[in-house]
Amino acid sequence: MKDNISINRSRIANNDVKSRSENPFPVEHKIVKVLLISPFDEDHLDLRRILQHTKWQQYGAHTQAEALAFVRAHPTSVAICESELPDGTWKDLLFRLAPMKHPPAVVVTSRLADEVLWSEVLHLGGYNVLAKPLDSKEVFHVVTFAWLFWKSQWDAPRVLVQSAS
Repeated sequence: MKDNISINRSRIANNDVKSRSENPFPVEHKIVKVLLISPFDEDHLDLRRILQHTKWQQYGAHTQAEALAFVRAHPTSVAICESELPDGTWKDLLFRLAPMKHPPAVVVTSRLADEVLWSEVLHLGGYNVLAKPLDSKEVFHVVTFAWLFWKSQWDAPRVLVQSAS
């Protein structure tokens, strides 16, 4: 019995035993990464100004194609997407992101943000809608909760299902 106790203490002292609170996911999934997809340079400037005092990582794309290439190469937690893009719409982007293992939470921006758009975005799997011009407090609120929602997808326990055969 004494030998078992000393072996366990030795393993703990040598960090051979993993902490129960250790997160099995990479550190980059603990960082807020915001991708703005908009053909308008002023939107990129506005978001950079709004988020300049945060430690959030900010990226930009002007088209759906640029955004998809970026998200495939870099885990992204929140994608803020203009409703109309040069090569599609927010719906097209959402459809193309859906098959990914951990797609970003999608927030749609529009000058015509109303209940109809909000309902459609939520119904099709988007996270929320931001009205333009962007309001600093609303951006912080929506991005924070979109990131927490996205992160909860990583933190959720994985369930393995075995076939009945």
